[in-house]
Amino acid sequence: MAKHNYFVAGTDTDAGKTLVTTGILEAANRLGLKTIGLKPVAAGCEATADGLRNDDALKLQQAASVKLGYDSVNPVALAAPVAPHIAATQAGRTLSADRIAALCRGSMMHSADLLLIEGAGGWRVPLNGREMLSRVPQLLETPVILVIGMKLGCINHALLSAEAIVRDGLRIAGWVANRVDPGMACYDENLATLKGLFPVPLLGEVPHLAKPSAAAVADCLDVSSLLAAGPA
Repeated sequence: MAKHNYFVAGTDTDAGKTLVTTGILEAANRLGLKTIGLKPVAAGCEATADGLRNDDALKLQQAASVKLGYDSVNPVALAAPVAPHIAATQAGRTLSADRIAALCRGSMMHSADLLLIEGAGGWRVPLNGREMLSRVPQLLETPVILVIGMKLGCINHALLSAEAIVRDGLRIAGWVANRVDPGMACYDENLATLKGLFPVPLLGEVPHLAKPSAAAVADCLDVSSLLAAGPA
């Protein structure tokens, strides 16, 4: 069973969840740890000879040191690149938080030091007419790593996301500042504001990377606080 489990959430679509998740996995790999990355729900998958495949899920599969089959990494693969509940409806499927959590629990039974579950979009992404994807980390009782896409408006997005996470009864284990907009005005001032408002560890600042990679992100991160915490 995995010793440390975390759910990786973003402040918005394209906040950089996958990039940061692969970077955290790589940072832990460098310490000789056994790591697993999951993307339980992925919308925007390409048809291949092996079935539907999602680029983000493939990156997580590659970055992890424990090599799981694709269906374990991404058990719910949807073709349309739209919100999961819409993509599921188009595919004639119904999504359920209980079912997705059960699929995650199966992968969580593998022996690992660190297991990361990447969400989809922001915190409040619908699965169906009554459930949000945020229900899955609630059911799994996993602390949350919040990836903040550093751009105009990020403070509002970050604070609202954090409020919702805490209201859902979950702990924010740390956050990452990911500079998605290289031309962001007053970057340092925005970062300072976030540091003052978030009483949780800043795992690192990721600059805008010309050639994004797990290795480049890992160079910017300190994951010690994630590994020092008690099992979750």
